[in-house]
Amino acid sequence: MSTNALFLRLATATMTLVVTAPLEAAETGFTNSLGMKMQSIPAGTFIMGSTRVNLPHSLRMGNSHHRDGDFDERPHHRVTISKSFHMATTEVTNAQFEAFAPSHRNLRGKFGFAVKDDEAVVFVSWHEAVAFTRWLSKKEGRNYRLPTEAEWEYVCRAGTDGPFFTGITLPDSFQKNVGPDRDRIMPSAKDVGSLETGKTPVNPWGMHDMHGNVEEWCHDWYGPYELADLVDPLGRVDGNFRVTRGGSHSTELFYLRSANRSGTLPDEKNWLIGFRIVAGTLPQSEPLPVPGPELYQRHVSQQVPADITDGPDSKLPYFRGPRRFVHVPSDSYGPRFSVHNHVPAIVACPNGDLLAVWYSCINEVGRELCQLISRLRKGADEWEPASPFWDAPDRNDHAPGLWFDGNKTIYHFSSLSFGPGADMVTTVMRTSTDNGVTWSKARRIVPEYCLRNSPVGTAFRSHNGTIVLPMDVPWTDTCLWLSDDEGQSWRDAGGTIRGLHAGVVELSDGRWMALSREHTVNGQMPVSISVDRGRTWTMHASPFPPITSGQRLALFRLREGPIFFASYAHEIQITDVSEKQRPVRGLFAALSGDEGKTWDIRRLISDDGPGKYLTGGAWTLRFLMSHSTAEPRGYLSICQTPNGLIHLISSAQHYTFNLAWLQSSPPTLPQHDH
Repeated sequence: MSTNALFLRLATATMTLVVTAPLEAAETGFTNSLGMKMQSIPAGTFIMGSTRVNLPHSLRMGNSHHRDGDFDERPHHRVTISKSFHMATTEVTNAQFEAFAPSHRNLRGKFGFAVKDDEAVVFVSWHEAVAFTRWLSKKEGRNYRLPTEAEWEYVCRAGTDGPFFTGITLPDSFQKNVGPDRDRIMPSAKDVGSLETGKTPVNPWGMHDMHGNVEEWCHDWYGPYELADLVDPLGRVDGNFRVTRGGSHSTELFYLRSANRSGTLPDEKNWLIGFRIVAGTLPQSEPLPVPGPELYQRHVSQQVPADITDGPDSKLPYFRGPRRFVHVPSDSYGPRFSVHNHVPAIVACPNGDLLAVWYSCINEVGRELCQLISRLRKGADEWEPASPFWDAPDRNDHAPGLWFDGNKTIYHFSSLSFGPGADMVTTVMRTSTDNGVTWSKARRIVPEYCLRNSPVGTAFRSHNGTIVLPMDVPWTDTCLWLSDDEGQSWRDAGGTIRGLHAGVVELSDGRWMALSREHTVNGQMPVSISVDRGRTWTMHASPFPPITSGQRLALFRLREGPIFFASYAHEIQITDVSEKQRPVRGLFAALSGDEGKTWDIRRLISDDGPGKYLTGGAWTLRFLMSHSTAEPRGYLSICQTPNGLIHLISSAQHYTFNLAWLQSSPPTLPQHDH
């Protein structure tokens, strides 16, 4: 290689680009007052994003379709870094960060991670990382900051074009507890070992630990790439997530690649994320604008229609459906996934529209899992194609929840994982006051990752104004989180409902009643009662059969007063129009007019027709709907519109009916079916 120039040969699927940069600049650097070695990085040009097709099988994201990286790494594009800068050769250590924030020493060893002085600092938010750079800038009279995302990838690649600077494989010394869905509940610090910095081989530009060890905060707001040549890009002008790069311990090799993009809320602190710093002024480029509106955000009426309460005659039975609400193009692998769509939530907007949100993924515990949304506009016959809705990059965004407060605010709840998995999570909340067009900045409403933080589907408001949000306790129970100040603060009610995915309602005497999955009492689904706002619960048998994997019930108080229950049964008796009982199986509804004491009205949720095959999506797949059979499994969510119509969705299908239909008797079996 010439002593006058460093040749960066960047091979892409469509081009070969040769760029030069002065070698002399790369050979200079300095050590700062904290002992950080700051390496000079030359200006230059590179191709940013996924450029290699047909990744080796070991680098594919859990399936063969991700041959060329993740969807958000495309389109690959030419980026010029116009000025040289200095970057720390290692991540910031405990000792270095604690020179700025001595109290952080109290977090050393939390969950067993990062105990020693020279281990990478973790449990540090983006805001704290930025504050550190400002403190160091003032201390030394030199500009320090976080790297931009483009600078980070430029330095990580260091003139290479493979998945790693080492080529298509990554040496074992970089891999700390690496494996598919590794320790998705909580990684073991014993299995991870030390997070010491500077122990991996350097890349061609003198950098340690840019593949693995800990993720590293970048300056940028996360957002999609654009196909354009860029100079000193700064990401998007705003967003929900700050970019992290490099991957970490306890994850799949796929997420340690040079091109891989991750991110999370800027106030997030966990055992995977640290940072390294840059010396130099921030580029003066203009950030890219926020991406344009998605389909569900376009041309949405903000008026409450005068006919909002108009609908079918409430005295006459009405049933429609099912209509499919999940419309994802086939062979989609990001930002929508056609492989697996499941766990829905539904809400009625003030303008008469319906919104449905659900998660979409390849693997239910994978980092790719995101949330999609569809809108059924008032008066429309069909749900719109799915739009991306919520996706913390490379975090499992399990368990969406939607709730309308009855005034003007729609709430969106979601779990947020540290990486893969849906077990050890925290909970975030957003709100919309314009019928779901725009949403507030997401914020954590639960301070720590734990096993009581996964929203079940919908909330309700108690008689005294408290918002009650059921949360799963994977994989066996349910708990409640409460807010007395319209969602500003939340607290755990303290008790545990035996059974997963519980539906909860308030009874007229102030007690709370729950029905749930998994556990049984005398072979039946359990009913749990709390007289102290969720602190303690007692349990007895319900008249309903238990449900299990792939099934979630719905429990809801109708506007007219009765309590509505929907669930699944291998066999349950209904009374038909001839006043005779006959067995049915699948999705059914029940009504209680006496606060859950009895459930005299039971009805199969079906069009009562001769039989037709439908596709239920997710775990339901193909099923027969007839006068005796209905959808056999799925996750249910429910809302009711001001015109009295009840909207029940399963994993992919939307059923609409009214109270009069529930109270009407189903037909007798045709003669040939007896």
